[in-house]
Amino acid sequence: MLTRRSDAPFIRDFTPSKQVELFETLKQLRFNGQLILTNSCGRKWILHVHRGLIIYATGGEHPVRRWRRNLATHLPQIASDRLLSNESWENQLATTSIEGSSVCWQYQLLTSWLERQQITPEQMARIAWSVIIEVLFDVTQAVQVAYELKPSSSKLTPVVAIDAAQAIAEVERLWQAWQANRLNYSPNSAPVIKQSAELQHGISAPAYQALSQLLDGQHTLRDIATQMQRDVNSALRSLLPYIQSGFVELINIPDLAAPVLSSPTPHETQAPLIACVDDSSWVCHIMEKVMTTANYRFVGVNDALRAIGVLLAIKPDLIFLDLMMPNINGYELCSRLRQLSCFQHTPIVILTGNDGIIDRVRAKIVGSSDFLGKPIDPDRVLGAIHKHLKHSA
Repeated sequence: MLTRRSDAPFIRDFTPSKQVELFETLKQLRFNGQLILTNSCGRKWILHVHRGLIIYATGGEHPVRRWRRNLATHLPQIASDRLLSNESWENQLATTSIEGSSVCWQYQLLTSWLERQQITPEQMARIAWSVIIEVLFDVTQAVQVAYELKPSSSKLTPVVAIDAAQAIAEVERLWQAWQANRLNYSPNSAPVIKQSAELQHGISAPAYQALSQLLDGQHTLRDIATQMQRDVNSALRSLLPYIQSGFVELINIPDLAAPVLSSPTPHETQAPLIACVDDSSWVCHIMEKVMTTANYRFVGVNDALRAIGVLLAIKPDLIFLDLMMPNINGYELCSRLRQLSCFQHTPIVILTGNDGIIDRVRAKIVGSSDFLGKPIDPDRVLGAIHKHLKHSA
């Protein structure tokens, strides 16, 4: 059974404006990794992000159907070739060594084809855009979503990097058109003829033959729209009279089989994730340099009011907190974090220029693990990380 992580932060009414706000935060954080969105039924979508820009998306109800459909539309030379078979994909993936291997297998295949000059960067950009639009359209239908961030230390330089605000604007246009036509159906449902005798009497023989071949219950509305070379909104409108009369019904169908990926060799232990909450962009920049030089993963947060939501989403292994910040100070933020079960044992180190005994005592009272003075001393910072991660291991 699909379940939603109860400890993941969630957003009610995940409107386009809230989507833009979330991605603007990721851009400010220069976030690299996965944004995982989960609806109330446990359906997951994964958006692969580079510095807050979207490079690819997958998940949802029919990721393989979506992949094959967009191949047929945007890469016809691939779709008509033996490269379309699962067996071929499996063989290619087994011999593919790509820096972005943490990204989904579809992206790995696209990158592999690009390196072999079987597709162009423009074709890769078109298919990525189309896939991202479909995923965000389905996400928009969710009443509320939980979100989780999985940072990546990959040095991947993406071929495609799409600004979320542009994609969300296009999705909003499509969503408004869908709602304007009162199309209270999912584009992922499949039409099938329910009353064949009645339908035969109501239309010509050639029309019935064409419909019976098209509406076989094995293809979704999106699949059929691709076959008809129309947008899904238009394709559904053409079928509405038959649906509303009861001749045709919409059913849920499973996804197509995905390639069976060979078991990867055991990965090295992922580097610890260090977070720093400081209103100074310069401090976060210095901390990022220190962390990446020492091969730690890093996320900097400049807005203290958003800090708890970001930290809940990324679950860092250690947190540095600036003591003096606008709106909320490090003491109060530390106290709030300690009230959350997931941060009760996470090392929290207070950063401050006021290195007095009173400040140290107060920091201990609210639950901080350590206290470091400013300016930032890389050796002391790394020493604190080593000390506290060793103790928490």
